[in-house]
Amino acid sequence: MNPVSDLSVLLKTLEPELNPGVFVFASVKDGNAIDPAVIVASIREPEGLSVVTSEVDARISGLNAFFKCAWITLTVNSASEAVGLTAAFASALGNSGISCNVVAGAYHDHIFVPLESAETAMHVLRLLQTDGVTAQQPANSV
Repeated sequence: MNPVSDLSVLLKTLEPELNPGVFVFASVKDGNAIDPAVIVASIREPEGLSVVTSEVDARISGLNAFFKCAWITLTVNSASEAVGLTAAFASALGNSGISCNVVAGAYHDHIFVPLESAETAMHVLRLLQTDGVTAQQPANSV
């Protein structure tokens, strides 16, 4: 499928998928090693390599977890130059009291939300897909 850049089409075809497992954000200090196969996402920062990995793999690698989270993938093939998608789902989640960390891949957007908010986040994203609008209700009312 070709990448989608039209916001209305992106919203109607989000198809959020909750990946199984518990994930964490952690930092790998320079000179330490982590198996690249267990890294979900990464970015180099002055303090070291920031990674997203499973909680189990972080523990095996001796990493301190900064943020325990659930990983949601928007399965729509979003174009990198698409305008408004991140703002739409971040607003919908924020309006429901859910923080999110976003990583854009070559084909999909990936959202990391607090573990305890995973099901509510999925509900909010499905509402966004169905209605094309952001939810405006507190997180505990769904």
